Amino acid sequence: MDYCLGDPDGSATMWSVDGGPRVEGVDVDGDGLTDDVLSDLDGDGIADLATLDLDDDGVAEAHVSDDGTGTWTVGPGRGAAVRWFGLDGAEHPASDPVDVDGDPATAERLVDADGDGLADRAFGAGVAWVDTDGDGRWDVRLADTDGDGRADTAGSP
Repeated sequence: MDYCLGDPDGSATMWSVDGGPRVEGVDVDGDGLTDDVLSDLDGDGIADLATLDLDDDGVAEAHVSDDGTGTWTVGPGRGAAVRWFGLDGAEHPASDPVDVDGDPATAERLVDADGDGLADRAFGAGVAWVDTDGDGRWDVRLADTDGDGRADTAGSP
């Protein structure tokens, strides 16, 4: 998996890491500790999500994601969770357990790509939902039906 981060001087550094779609034990936040995690959610070999342990307590305090343009965007602030909508249209506060699709057997992961506190993307087992217009409601459902890490179908939620 490859990832690229901007440096304070305006330059950028690119790394390649072996380890598959999820790489643990990297130092993304520059604190000198290898306590961060990178994930390749779409299977293209490039990191899409970084989970950061900012205060080095073993708990993820921040997330940054690739917004699809190759640019890292900041997720919810330190320690913050995001509000989200279920497929039934009901809004859930950040304190609710994440279950976008109503299947309590698997929890979905949420991404707030624009930092407004409302989930823009949700990822489940082989399924993803995307809010394309920023209104908080899921507009597109993507499914990986053959398990190769790439969407095979797209449709309405």
